[in-house]
Amino acid sequence: MTQQPTIVNVNSMTTAPLQNVALCNMAMERALNRPAHLPGMVAFYGPSGWGKSTAAAYVANKHRAYYVECKSTWTKKFLLLSVLTEMGIAPAKTIPEMTAQISEQLVLSQRPLIIDEMDHIVTKKAVEVIRDIYEGSNAAILLIGEENMPAKLREWERFHNRMLSWTPAQPCDLDDTRALAEMYCRDVSIADDLLSRVLEVSRGAARRICVNIEHIRQETLVLGDSHMDATTWGQRTLYSGEAPKRRV
Repeated sequence: MTQQPTIVNVNSMTTAPLQNVALCNMAMERALNRPAHLPGMVAFYGPSGWGKSTAAAYVANKHRAYYVECKSTWTKKFLLLSVLTEMGIAPAKTIPEMTAQISEQLVLSQRPLIIDEMDHIVTKKAVEVIRDIYEGSNAAILLIGEENMPAKLREWERFHNRMLSWTPAQPCDLDDTRALAEMYCRDVSIADDLLSRVLEVSRGAARRICVNIEHIRQETLVLGDSHMDATTWGQRTLYSGEAPKRRV
């Protein structure tokens, strides 16, 4: 079975206004608005579950960027095929020809490129292919990856030297937690004291916060209420990401 590249379809009106969305957008705009003599690759990185891919999808839509999300099984060739599919271009037969096609389209379209889950291809020497694309186009390229992505890329000195900036993702704060509750829990209001507990238990991870918000929403609706606070929630559990211990 042939893998299909990820298609981004995120409406900015349905993306919570989290600080990581703003940070990711700032990274992209830094690359787009840079002086001509500066490098054009930027990175946005952080732990899993902090909302990097959601932020990247928002930025892709806002700036009409070409977007690909790498997978662990991808090779250099499949990376190029995926970018060309995203661009709507029939791929050439060889890797050098496909690289040239991508560079040419970036020049002609004046659109940026976002490569998400970059960690998956760092060990496959595909970073040199990305460098070739950048050298051939001088386009703005945003790389999204996990916390240790900068350390991994240090191995590739010629690539690393072409980075304009490194932007670390941040854990959610209470404002972010409120924004997620307003976005995904519109039929139930959650008090700040309970949202603070959610934030603490979730350790700032947007994905876990969303899981807890939905858990609270369902419990509240079962009770026939439309509001929940820490006192009413009491000793009910919240999701921390840890599997529950078996009771023997």
